[in-house]
Amino acid sequence: MKHQQLADTLRARLADVQADIARLEEATIQPLSPNFSEQAGDLEALATNESREVQQIQEAEQILAALTRIEHGDYGVCDKCGADIAPGRLAALPTATRCIACAA
Repeated sequence: MKHQQLADTLRARLADVQADIARLEEATIQPLSPNFSEQAGDLEALATNESREVQQIQEAEQILAALTRIEHGDYGVCDKCGADIAPGRLAALPTATRCIACAA
């Protein structure tokens, strides 16, 4: 498979993202501080963690989709126009689904 090295890199990144998601989920279930004055900071941290978790879940979904495209042999093909996605774009954004022209 010509994209095997990329798939290995994506799998490693996916493992990191999944570990971060698990850590963030654990942080979101922690109880608030019993000290009322510290609860504002707790709530701010909770909101930040929830937002980051959403971003990490989206990245995991994109990685899984890229791995599926690699398995099916259609990785690197624009899902809108069918043209090849430039290697430089894929190097910068391995989860890209569209060529530069269609992404604009």
